[in-house]
Amino acid sequence: MLSDDFIDVLKLLIRQPSVVGAEHSFFRVLQRELEERGAKVTWYEGLLVAQGSEPMSTMFSAHIDRHGLICTGPNEFQYAAFVSANRTDLLNNSVSEELMSKITERFHHENVYAYEPWSGVYRGKGVIKHAYICEFRNNLIFEIDGLEGVVAGTPIAFKDKLHIKEDRLAGQLDNVISAAALVHLFSLGFKGTAFFTAQEESGKSWRYLLEWFRRFGGSTNRLFVIDTSPFPSVVSANEQQIVLREKDANATFNPETTQLIEALCVKSGISYLFKNRYAEAENKKREANGLPPSSIGSTELGRIIAASNGLVDGTTIQIPTTGYHTMHESASNDSVNAFLEILRRVSNT
Repeated sequence: MLSDDFIDVLKLLIRQPSVVGAEHSFFRVLQRELEERGAKVTWYEGLLVAQGSEPMSTMFSAHIDRHGLICTGPNEFQYAAFVSANRTDLLNNSVSEELMSKITERFHHENVYAYEPWSGVYRGKGVIKHAYICEFRNNLIFEIDGLEGVVAGTPIAFKDKLHIKEDRLAGQLDNVISAAALVHLFSLGFKGTAFFTAQEESGKSWRYLLEWFRRFGGSTNRLFVIDTSPFPSVVSANEQQIVLREKDANATFNPETTQLIEALCVKSGISYLFKNRYAEAENKKREANGLPPSSIGSTELGRIIAASNGLVDGTTIQIPTTGYHTMHESASNDSVNAFLEILRRVSNT
């Protein structure tokens, strides 16, 4: 059974907006919750750092940005991750037309609301009525009923709350569920460091994290990056409780750290899967059917390892989910419990 404290924190955080590129108001909420649990909290550009009494003992990182929209003109709204990433052409070599068409269909009729990016103050609500690729700007445009008076630069969040259905948690879980887990860890007496990063969905978060390690990191910067990991169905997601990786498309992870998590899973009776092996097996099937290979995935950790020249390494710990990047992403209670257990064991909490 999931902890009441964890569920309460997740319910609170999932209601707070944190659109990629406009995460300040979410950081304010996080700061309050962490300080109430005894953490020392420091803000940096794109990064909130929460530390216990032994900050170098264990280090976790979770990105806190979620997908949403941003107003870019009178009654004009664009996908925030594309704007935050400074992409000016979202077709051809930037992102495939197939991906664009999937996004246009993903959020039809979703309820949204506008908010002030620094304070989080509510600025009105609306409903997405249409999304299309503008042939003149090569960009994805959303039309929203109800937010005609919103000015350019205003973030638009998806209206969300936690749904608990039988044995699954559902909502826009990526990656607020990991943020809630780290806040909950401080409730249990966590003594290490938790990093909360901004703009991961636009590929920028690793830069903020690497800057911290360059200024303050020690000789052993073993980092555990926690997140969700998508699967095509509930059946495939439920075949393992935890998702591990030996590498991603950017870099190979620290073998000893990865083996440590694997050993903890074995010792705790927790089932696990290596996502890179899973992706490579799926690509063999695609190749047999004459299809091009899919990426084995890109993570915040892979980016920071590739750029840090040996300064930072570590591994990932992920929750298997379905409905990736939608309002209906779900994870089994069993997987979330296993995930929390591994975090406690890694940090001796």
